[in-house]
Amino acid sequence: METKGLANIRGTARDDIKAHFVFIPLMLQGHLIPAVDTALLLASHGALTSIVVTPSYTERVHRTIDFAKKSGLPLRLMEFPLDLAAEGLPDGADDVDKVPPHLIANYFRALANLREPLERHLRSDEPYPTCVVADICHPWVKELAAKLEVPRLSFSGTCAFSLLCQHNVERFNAYDGIADDHELVVVPGLEKKFELSRAQSLLFFRLMPGFEKFTDELEQAVVKADGLLARRMKVWTVGPVSLFHQSTTTLSLRGNTAAIGADVCQHWLDGKVANSVVYVSFGSIQYVEPKQVVELGLGLEASGHPFIWVVKNADLLGEEVKEFLRELQTRVAGRGLLIMGWAPQVLILSHAAVGSFVTHCGWNSTMEAIAAGLPVVAWPHFSEQFLNAKLAVEVLGIGVDVGVTEPVMLRYDQKVIVIPREMVEKAVRSIMDRGDEGEERRRRARALAAKARAAVVEGGSSHANLQDLVNHFQRSPARGAAA
Repeated sequence: METKGLANIRGTARDDIKAHFVFIPLMLQGHLIPAVDTALLLASHGALTSIVVTPSYTERVHRTIDFAKKSGLPLRLMEFPLDLAAEGLPDGADDVDKVPPHLIANYFRALANLREPLERHLRSDEPYPTCVVADICHPWVKELAAKLEVPRLSFSGTCAFSLLCQHNVERFNAYDGIADDHELVVVPGLEKKFELSRAQSLLFFRLMPGFEKFTDELEQAVVKADGLLARRMKVWTVGPVSLFHQSTTTLSLRGNTAAIGADVCQHWLDGKVANSVVYVSFGSIQYVEPKQVVELGLGLEASGHPFIWVVKNADLLGEEVKEFLRELQTRVAGRGLLIMGWAPQVLILSHAAVGSFVTHCGWNSTMEAIAAGLPVVAWPHFSEQFLNAKLAVEVLGIGVDVGVTEPVMLRYDQKVIVIPREMVEKAVRSIMDRGDEGEERRRRARALAAKARAAVVEGGSSHANLQDLVNHFQRSPARGAAA
């Protein structure tokens, strides 16, 4: 276990630490990255932030943390290994990307087993925590915080709109009597009509065999939290957290161990006309079916627009698809750039050459698009991504819908959903359109970007919420308990 004492943090005296937040993120890139960004922001407001990670994820974030600490921010990593064997997990399954799908429930149990060693460490460590911030998918932290006698916040990486929709369908029992998980119901209590199926909602965990008890515990943990970081509790909205990063160096390090690929992307984009490039990425955990990979590639090629396409888990796609990708790279050389694996997403989105974003509508990606002032092609894959897509297309008016109506992954019926190349081409041409409709989307996107940046600077709403959060959980003279 690695922890860095306060003597290594800008010579900070313990009495100067306003509060001590212990972050326990879910070890998935889409959850870990915004949690780390939020920890960085709290540290910039004078709070010590300790981030609990497992060894594989230490490698992914330590360069970002080290860089921030050198600039004087009070941060540290707490590394705890998982007992993989105890839950029947193979070696290397500390990295969730290496967990076999049928053992994912075992992985969540292994994470829950961190409670006792983490409690022992936090009792003996200084300064004592004033608040525990746990990912919404860690219901076991409820007991940890109770035993430590400190407040607990739920960290939600999604937006207020999706949380409101989810709350309303549960409050008004909108799914009562609905047997088909893919049947759409109207979300009650909203002025505008929005439809949502059970499979498109945050309840998707309930549809996964073996996760029924976990879902019950998750919902109870959220209801009984002392606040929500993102119902009848105080909510702190602190985004867009990605705007903490204002330099090429920190942007290229974000979410990865090194700036591999950043220079290549920068150089390639430098040679392109402003607002001409389509960026395509479906996040860190989305699995794209081999047939969909081919249709997506052909649709991008047919669109005629320059593009950067991030292809995740190419090694799992089979030799036929890998050969297709190699041939596509040859055909679109100079116009298309394929990146296999990780890409410095925020760095790419902030480049002047990028004109739109084809996205799965995870909230991280949606916010990063908004912060960059870019319109989006909405291609949700599962869960609240459908709500985020509705928000982008139907509420904010900054996107076009690719045409997905059902989850394309984590389906218990194994049905394969494929968007054909013609629909991909049409969506890309639409989002890059220079007519009145396309220009209006871009105008709205730029206006939202200005609002996002205003929120995080001094005097902005997010900046004020962060300071209020630190003040709310500041240290008291007695053992550092929250005031």
